[in-house]
Amino acid sequence: MSGSFIQRGGLWVLAQVVLILVVIVSGVAWRHQWQSAWSVFVGACLLLAGGVCGLAGVAALGRNLTAYPQPSLRARLVQTGIYRWIRHPIYTAGLCVLPGWSLVWQSWPALLAALAMGPLLDAKARREERWLRQRFPEYARYQAEVKRFLPWVY
Repeated sequence: MSGSFIQRGGLWVLAQVVLILVVIVSGVAWRHQWQSAWSVFVGACLLLAGGVCGLAGVAALGRNLTAYPQPSLRARLVQTGIYRWIRHPIYTAGLCVLPGWSLVWQSWPALLAALAMGPLLDAKARREERWLRQRFPEYARYQAEVKRFLPWVY
């Protein structure tokens, strides 16, 4: 991969890491702001679903995995495994795991920060997709057929 940290999309990665840390720390620091067994149950389900989705994404990407939204020069377009169903399963994992963490810890600040990850990852995915269309001509067809984060929905 060539280019500087910023050229490769490093600021997106930095923003994502900061928000993840805010969610983790807030969950622990401001926990038990409400009492609900359902919150813990739903949060645990989101953690599990996000974990499975993220691991499936990492496994399908293999050597193509990078934190940067710009694909590496050696990257290949992956359309198999979980990528048959969603274009960004690792982002989907974050969109499940972070609210899940917040619900398990029952933390409003963590939940608010987790919800802020939605617009951030959507914008990062849009930028990444522009690079993917430039690098892989077949990406436009794939993009038209496969939803971004949630199968058949979005």
